[in-house]
Amino acid sequence: MRTTTLGTDGPEVGVIGLGCMGMTHAYDPEGRDDATSVAVLRQAVELGMTLIDTADVYGPYTNEELVGRGLAGIRDRVVLATKVGLSLDGGRLGRGTAGLERIGRPEHVRRSIDESLRRLRTDHVDLYQLHRVDPDVPIEETWGALAETVAAGKARHIGLSEVSVAEIRRAQAVHPVASVQSELSLWTRDALADVLPYCDAQGIAFLPFSPLGRGFLTGTFATADDLPADDWRRTLPRFQADAIAANQAIVTAVRAIAERRHATPAQVALAWVCAQGRYVVPIPGTKTPRYLVDNAGAADVVLSAAELSELDALPAPEGSRY
Repeated sequence: MRTTTLGTDGPEVGVIGLGCMGMTHAYDPEGRDDATSVAVLRQAVELGMTLIDTADVYGPYTNEELVGRGLAGIRDRVVLATKVGLSLDGGRLGRGTAGLERIGRPEHVRRSIDESLRRLRTDHVDLYQLHRVDPDVPIEETWGALAETVAAGKARHIGLSEVSVAEIRRAQAVHPVASVQSELSLWTRDALADVLPYCDAQGIAFLPFSPLGRGFLTGTFATADDLPADDWRRTLPRFQADAIAANQAIVTAVRAIAERRHATPAQVALAWVCAQGRYVVPIPGTKTPRYLVDNAGAADVVLSAAELSELDALPAPEGSRY
């Protein structure tokens, strides 16, 4: 697989990474299959998808435990990323960050890194990320605690998630920001306005989550009824009947380019994301070997200027993200 680096000063990674949330959390929770997920993790590394992303809140905790088991014996071949700063207030992950508590207190960060390392079966993570900024704690205090994990050798680099340019700058004044993780796809382009250009100019990696529109851009389902009964996407505005019908037009356009390129819709959607910057590394999630191979194949799809323009011109989706 083609590679890039995690920003100007970070480690080398494949241009497509792997998000692990859905292996134990949120998407089809009743369909959890740890043996298959472990196989997917190990196959991802063989395919060159070396950026592996998880978080303590996924499960909670079960996702880090699964990733730790899955990477046994091959930990040194991956760039391992996890997150801190969100806590479940009972129940599973639901509408965006609804029902989740943002915790940015330094003592929480200091305690959580040790717990994450234990679950991940490692003595350090390559990237430790602040999952969300706590509005009740100055970001400088939270970021300072994350910087302590670097000084202690428990993290190699630290990153942010779902932040504004102003918040990135405040963090940079304390310690270098290696990465920013936010949603980016053909139907979620908010980051293109200012956050991604700022990251590109600063040499900060940008890690798009949900680069396939929570699976919608793959064209594998046409209505919410095609999703598992307990899948939380059924609650999202873009997956309601009227919106999902209107949004099929986006999938149709992606599919047309895919057919011309002898690629899949997922590969075209991911190739568009990869084209948005020097250090853009999407982290599509899957627990299915076939879809993993499909996603990895996006690294070989380089869209032309005309194709990028065609995709850039697609309309905004119906419905909000959450």
